[in-house]
Order: sequence, then structure tokens, then C-alpha cells
Amino acid sequence: MKASLILKNIIARKRRKKVTLGIFGEVGAGKTTLANLLSEMATGRKIGNVTGIPHETRNVVKVENIKLNVDEYELDLTLMDTPGVATYIDYREFMKHGLSKEESLERAREAAKGVIEALKHLDQVDVAIIVVDSTRVPFDQVNMVLVGNLEMRKIPFVIAANKIDREDANPEMVRELFKDKPVVPISALKRINIENMLERVVQIA
Repeated sequence: MKASLILKNIIARKRRKKVTLGIFGEVGAGKTTLANLLSEMATGRKIGNVTGIPHETRNVVKVENIKLNVDEYELDLTLMDTPGVATYIDYREFMKHGLSKEESLERAREAAKGVIEALKHLDQVDVAIIVVDSTRVPFDQVNMVLVGNLEMRKIPFVIAANKIDREDANPEMVRELFKDKPVVPISALKRINIENMLERVVQIA
């Protein structure tokens, strides 16, 4: 039997899990980088832009039929990349990236709407990934708000301590803060530990 046919037979025997997976987190934590990686793993295509400008993702981006093989499962994802959640948006931050004052004010307005949109979409997911930047001190109100809202809604979630490829990363601090929560250290940029993260998603879905 040809190798390709054997592979098809193996995949056909896998149990399927259909999951709407939402990616949430604070601004700049690496949500879109992770969403792009998961999409590329399945389809070879990115779903969003990563530019370094805050709040680059200002609308929920939803992609269906992201199929990934995880353990004995074929994971059929509806993937939702959401705008970064923030408690305060300063238009002057956009001006530091070369935008005019008028452009920055408009971007700030769009970003504020994006925060509301992201929180509204909490109710539309089966499982959430909260992306936390492990190079920052994680005692951020945004992370607490997301965890609290998901627990209140009884939506299972994984906390992805991102950017562990960097020398200043401290995923252990994230683990300590969320010691009773599922925390998986990852690097979305370097594709480190992504399979472990997906295994946790399958376990709780």
C-alpha cells in the first residue's frame, strides 16, 4: 500500500473534534502571530497582519475549516483572532509609529470598538486561548478580566505564555500567577511547544 494511502487511512480513523477556538489577550501579546501560525499549519495562508503597531487587529477575524491532527484527533477549528484587549487607549501611541494626529485619533476610536467586539465574542467560542507576553510582568488587569469572564461563562481556556524564545522571557512568573490554571509556555514566532498547547485544547474541548 502506498504511503499516501496509508496516511489517508490513518487520518480517516482519527476521531474528529469540531471546535470554535478564540484567541484573546492584551495588545502586543502575539495573538495574530499565533493565529497566523495555526492557519499556516493547516492551509499555508496567514489570516492577519503583524506590523508592530498597537491594535493592528481591530476587528474579529474568523476562519473556518482549519484542520489539524492532534494525537488521535482531527481538530476541525473555526479560528477567531480577536482585537487586543486594553483598559486604556492613548492615540499618541500611534503617532510614535508615524501616523498623523488625525489618523491616530481614528485608529484609537477603531481600537476602542475592537476591545468591545473582542469581549462580545467570548460567548461565541467553545475554547479560548489567552495569550500572555511572558517578557512582561503578567499582573495585568486585562489578563485577570479575561480569566474572570471565561470562568464566569464556564468556557474552558488555556493560557499561552508566549515569546519564550526571547532571553527576557519569564514563563515561570506566568505559571506562578496562574498556578491553578492550565499554562503552556510557547513561542508562536518560532513554533515552540505549539503541539503541547493544541493537546491541551483537545483535552478540554
